Amino acid sequence: MQVGIIILAAGNSSRLGQSKQLVPVNGVPLLRRSTEIAIQTTQPVVVVLGAHADAHLQVIADLKIEIVVNNAWQTGMGSSLKAGLSHLIQTNPRVEAAMILVCDQPYLSFAHLQKLIAANQQQVKPIVASTYANVIGVPAIFNKEFFPHLLQSDNDSGARKVMQQFISQVHTIPFEKGEIDIDTPHDLLHLPKA
Repeated sequence: MQVGIIILAAGNSSRLGQSKQLVPVNGVPLLRRSTEIAIQTTQPVVVVLGAHADAHLQVIADLKIEIVVNNAWQTGMGSSLKAGLSHLIQTNPRVEAAMILVCDQPYLSFAHLQKLIAANQQQVKPIVASTYANVIGVPAIFNKEFFPHLLQSDNDSGARKVMQQFISQVHTIPFEKGEIDIDTPHDLLHLPKA
């Protein structure tokens, strides 16, 4: 089963006061780090940019990815998800599942994404999601049958609402420190150290 990856990286990091996409983890901007991990995992990889798209494009321009710029990024993460998924479906019609990633989980690893892909290939359930801090969230893989639900999701809720709606169809895999993401200056204290 071919899985494509959509990386959501369109936000303007208003609570952080600087671009989270460019925050370095061990010297590598978060956006580039997430994108490199995605490329190692599977192809195709679609990165959805929005706010500060030109600056963010500079740190990933040399990578083998497809870029979508969501000019409606202010309307919420769901709009970026729909922009990325629409592009993935149009340009890669053979894709049978989509993995949704965000770029601000500094403990994201190739090993975790491999576990998600392996569970998806075993077809235990049609949605495979990460679990951390009593939350079911991303990274998550949705089989093709859920694409219409994702494309009709609210702009402000996106993939999580679809998972909640079809909770009996979700297989979860623990993601250690997955709850750590970069939203506020305080979150920068929790970045991994080399």
